[in-house]
Amino acid sequence: MSTAMVEQIRDRLAAALAPTELEVLDEGHKHAGHANAGKGHFHVRIVSDAFAGVLPIKRHRMVYAALDGLMDQGIHALSIDARAPDA
Repeated sequence: MSTAMVEQIRDRLAAALAPTELEVLDEGHKHAGHANAGKGHFHVRIVSDAFAGVLPIKRHRMVYAALDGLMDQGIHALSIDARAPDA
């Protein structure tokens, strides 16, 4: 499932934010012993012109908006590094 979820995350972010760089990592292995250990933990590094002049909190909201629905269907935790190309 995690490979499919990585692809879903990647596809949604690509469609919504047209990133120039996009990396989606499954980090479930880092959460042994935690709730939902081994599944649903992801890291996103995204660079997009859509983030130019936008505060970091709004960038995160834009990412969450693009992933609407997935947050309740397979994403337990998400860390986000969202930047504009010039940052």
